[in-house]
Amino acid sequence: EVQLQASGGGLVQAGGSLRLSCAASGSPFDDDYVIGWFRQAPGKEREGVACIRRSDGSTHFADSVKGRFTISSDNAKHTVYLQLNSLKAEDTAVYYCAASRWYLRLELKPIIYDFWGQGTLVTVSS
Repeated sequence: EVQLQASGGGLVQAGGSLRLSCAASGSPFDDDYVIGWFRQAPGKEREGVACIRRSDGSTHFADSVKGRFTISSDNAKHTVYLQLNSLKAEDTAVYYCAASRWYLRLELKPIIYDFWGQGTLVTVSS
């Protein structure tokens, strides 16, 4: 089983930046996987933000964050980072990371992710 720990959320002004981290643990963890970031604002459905595949570093982003967010992976540390830049009030949400161990296409559908971490709250003040 995989355990995921998300961190790095906080309060930031519009236009600011934050870096979220998703640390993975559990075994075995040497196989390929996809880590996705999702967010959920109050009263809204969970939305996929970005994902990255461990083996080749390929990434995929939701249109709403393209050009503002980046995702990267430190495989040695089993940690994935989501850099949030040019933040807007509408980016306010609880952000979750998730892992897909067997479905390795870069997609942002929550149903394909097997393991989920707890959320970290990002609040953007306007």
